[in-house]
This record gives sequence, structure tokens and C-alpha cells, in this order.
Amino acid sequence: MSRTVLVIDDEPDLLKLLDHALTREGYTVLTARNGAQGLSAARLHSPHAIILDVMMPGVDGFELCKHLRMDPATARIPVLLLTAKAEEHDRILGLELGADDYVTKPFSTRELMARVKALLRRMEAADEPSEVIRTGPLRIDAARRSVLLSGKPLALTTTEFNLLQALAQRPGRVLSREELISRARGEDVTVLDRTIDVHVAALRRKLGRRQDLIETVRGIGYRLKE
Repeated sequence: MSRTVLVIDDEPDLLKLLDHALTREGYTVLTARNGAQGLSAARLHSPHAIILDVMMPGVDGFELCKHLRMDPATARIPVLLLTAKAEEHDRILGLELGADDYVTKPFSTRELMARVKALLRRMEAADEPSEVIRTGPLRIDAARRSVLLSGKPLALTTTEFNLLQALAQRPGRVLSREELISRARGEDVTVLDRTIDVHVAALRRKLGRRQDLIETVRGIGYRLKE
């Protein structure tokens, strides 16, 4: 089945380039030239992935990413940011707002296609039937991509879901940052140690009063309380 990718960018030449590259890889491509059009298209078409430029007039990519994550209709769609800002704090900001990956401009289309494939592979793997994981107040259903905390649903990004699932599959066991990077984001994605810390911090915020379920093991990584 053809996968649909929504590209949101205000540069016509870049839209044309990405449309051509994605179509050549077999994707159905939707395009939008600003944040308002992009949000409307995401809600209407529910694409399998979104490529989002950060630097846009009006509603920029960071703000749009935040809106996508706040809307239940788009909260779980994987988002890949395109950014001309190479500084670490800008990349961290994008991840904190719910982006699943980022590519810094200028980029090669081959690298971007590899990142898109990695995002979709993780989504497909998470959608495969599996047993429901129950640990403490958490109920994690990979087939439905749903998480209940004390019976109440949690809205998680793709990476947050994969991260929580990896921890819940081994309650009480410490997982290193390298293991979590591999399990939550894929081995073919180059990230910093700090990236996982950002996703864990976001996950803890969503756990609210039960954020103590995820324990930090200093110098090593994280574990989920048994």
C-alpha cells in the first residue's frame, strides 16, 4: 500500500524537489506552502508522515509541530523537521515540541529518504500485533498504539510510545541511552545522548504525578519501576 507523506515548506523549488524524490520512492505526496495549509492538510488526509520546514513566515515549523501534537487527530503522525539551524538547542527544541527526527539543511535527498523510511518502519513495527504489556498502572497496546495510565489514555508521539514500550518490556532492567536510541528511534538515525534525555523528560511530563515510574540511573540510562 502506498504511503502518504505531507511536505510543508514555503520554498516552491524545495517542494518540487521533495515531491519528485518521494514520488520516485513510491510515496503519495501532498504539499502545503504554509503552516495553516499544512495543519489543514494533516487533519484532512491523516498522512503517514510529515516533513516540516522550521523557517516559514507566519506559523513556523516549531509552532506548527506543537499544534500537531496537541490535536488528537494528528498527535501520532511522525514528524521530521527540516532546519537550517544547526545549533544543538534548536534541534533539542524541535524534539521537545514532539518532532520524531530532524535533518539539517543543506541535506542530501538520499539521507532524507532514508530518514523517512526509518520513521515509517518504526510505525509499521509498532502496528504489528503483539501482547498487551501491563506493568503497574500502565497498559500498553502496541497493536492499537494506545497507552492507558490508571485507566486514562495518554497521547504520546511515535518516539515517546516506542521509548515507553522498550522500557516496559523490561521493567526493573536498566537500558542504556544507546539501547534506547536503537529501540525508540532506529539504528540508522544519528542522534546525541541528550536526545533521549529530551524524550524522557517529555514522557515524564505526560505521566504527571506518576513520572517517578521512569528512574534515572546516573551515568548509564533509564529503567521502568517494577
